Amino acid sequence: MFAPQGPTFRELAVQALSSVERGYDLLAPKFDHTPFRTPDRVLTPVSRALHGLGPFDSGLDLCCGTGAGMDVLRQVCRERVTGVDISAGMLSVARTRERVTATAPRVEWVRADARALPFEPVFDLAVSFGAFGHFLPRERPELFAQVHSVLRPGGRFVFPIGAPARPGSAGYWTLLAFDAVMRVRNALWRPEFVMYYRTFPLAEVRAELTQAGFDVRLQALPELGRRPDGSPRCRLVVATRA
Repeated sequence: MFAPQGPTFRELAVQALSSVERGYDLLAPKFDHTPFRTPDRVLTPVSRALHGLGPFDSGLDLCCGTGAGMDVLRQVCRERVTGVDISAGMLSVARTRERVTATAPRVEWVRADARALPFEPVFDLAVSFGAFGHFLPRERPELFAQVHSVLRPGGRFVFPIGAPARPGSAGYWTLLAFDAVMRVRNALWRPEFVMYYRTFPLAEVRAELTQAGFDVRLQALPELGRRPDGSPRCRLVVATRA
């Protein structure tokens, strides 16, 4: 749900008729008051899981937005954390909300496209939260190759992935309708605004990560509950650069 401090319907409409970059520049001042920000109830169990996988020296938050995932990296990285995003507006907000302490790792903010990362293989850990809907399926192999290229050998690419909505459920029809509306919008209007919810199936993602040179395993996040069949509602994908 949108908080009272969140964007108006008109502001959302203007954003939706913009490009991804321009849209997030416009949304940035109110982004943290929208449901698009990854909630703390997801960030907290991911942070706990990362503590068990570490320690890490340097971390990268891919498509960092206003920096919610950077708060996770600060807890598990000792020396340096870097947030990268295509939106200058989102990075500006992230800088203003940055909390600096004497013991915190060094923080860097970089404006760049995740499909062309401007880094050498210097990171032990890369994370991403809620950003993959902005990449078309045909773009994923290059995206994963880019992440692989900036990790040190043994470095990890970690992100949560939710179980798909049960066919016929309210959530299923909501996501189906959203994606359909976005496809119509992108067929009729330019520039495109790429944001889809049903284009990131786990089996395909796992195969593409393996093809990019990762060893992939899954870790349940039990704090986020289980489905009626007992399977986890959310898993952590842990992809290690071989």
